[in-house]
Amino acid sequence: MKHSSMRKLLALLGSFVLIAALALTFCGCGRNGKAETKAFQVVVTDLNGQETTFHYTSDKESVGEALLAEGLIQGEQGDYGLYVKTVNGLTLDWEKDGKYWAFYIDGEYAATGVDQTPITEGSTYGFKPE
Repeated sequence: MKHSSMRKLLALLGSFVLIAALALTFCGCGRNGKAETKAFQVVVTDLNGQETTFHYTSDKESVGEALLAEGLIQGEQGDYGLYVKTVNGLTLDWEKDGKYWAFYIDGEYAATGVDQTPITEGSTYGFKPE
């Protein structure tokens, strides 16, 4: 009877440890129970070619989500994700200006949209009128 009770207790304890481990894995929490924050920078080039650099730390998943929350960008949802129309207060309209905000990741033209790009610690993201 002792062995049976002990086995049940160990099975229950093992189940608890497994559930706790899975909860920590899937909650998106880092140490201290908080979401992981990542530092990154954004370089915005204006119509005159002048660059302004912004430094951010965010616990958001995507660059777009973080920059929307910070108020640096605004846009509209389209077929391919967020279409950025305004960066740092400057609005570009392809229909009126023939220009749009190009999105860059570490100096390279991005292959993903701003809202589909996960934040990478230490990366530099950019917006340039093209």
